[in-house]
Amino acid sequence: MAPLSNAPERWCIQRTADRFGVADEWADILASTHVGFDVRFTHRTPKKFQGTVVRRRFGELTLVDCVCTPFSGRHDVLMGGVGESAIGFQTVRRGAERIRYASGEHVVTSGEAILWDGAHPVDVEVVEPFVKRTLIFPRDRVLAVCPRLADLQALPSLGESPSTRLLVRYLDALADELPGLAAGADSAVSTATDVALELLRAAVEPGLPGSKAAARDALRADIRRYIRVHLQDPGLGPESIARAHAISLRSLHSLFEDTGESVAAFVRKSRLARCRAELEQPGASTVTEIAFRWGFSDAAHFSNVFKREYGQSPREVRRAAATRMNGQVIPHAD
Repeated sequence: MAPLSNAPERWCIQRTADRFGVADEWADILASTHVGFDVRFTHRTPKKFQGTVVRRRFGELTLVDCVCTPFSGRHDVLMGGVGESAIGFQTVRRGAERIRYASGEHVVTSGEAILWDGAHPVDVEVVEPFVKRTLIFPRDRVLAVCPRLADLQALPSLGESPSTRLLVRYLDALADELPGLAAGADSAVSTATDVALELLRAAVEPGLPGSKAAARDALRADIRRYIRVHLQDPGLGPESIARAHAISLRSLHSLFEDTGESVAAFVRKSRLARCRAELEQPGASTVTEIAFRWGFSDAAHFSNVFKREYGQSPREVRRAAATRMNGQVIPHAD
């Protein structure tokens, strides 16, 4: 899991707009924090261009606040930037931004929220002094919970649904609580990430078209979410999962046939990932306690499958983590 930054990262530019290199400097900041843009100043750009970006990371997600004066920009898929393989949930606090996709044009104003995909080309124009907050997700994590998004040329409108409004409030809560999360355990960061993804799914799903293939993908995504929530249940397995979703065991196995990974393998890998996350953090729990907490009932079997998956035993992972954190090996209970 990516580290949680204890302090925000900040970029700021306040320079005469017609000075050589100012547009490129702003483009570099956007590429570092959002996606790559070919930046151009317009007749609306004031004599002194101002732009500030503040970024806070937690787990795999990034919360970015941006304040800027008017400009225009073009993003092409091959322009790069940290968000090229990401999807962003953007809320506008003040000002207006005109967005042009191949499918049409939309002006986003104060109080609205939109979804953007770094894999889609887009033209933007900030037409008024602009304040926005964006939660940036890895694209693969979003597609895992909203698989139908992968087939769309145009992202769905989020509208004014309760789920969208709740996600906007959640972004504000995250901004307030991130210092506390930084001091907490990885499990708190993981939970915060899962909540954000679930709220995003609830906001996006109603606007997606339906089809038989889409329904199949949606059910598979729902089953994966169910598995992640119930990993600590030692009885979690294909039979209990099929029963919880009112489908046959045969239908469940068929659902995962084209993924290259069985449902049992997904359960095992998810449990191992949770165990590894705990082993890499200092704590009083023994290896056996961690294994049992995440659904393994046999310590020897756990050690064997863990080493097959990661190439190291659980105790080797724990010792290596202690060395990285403290510069010396700290003994742990076995």
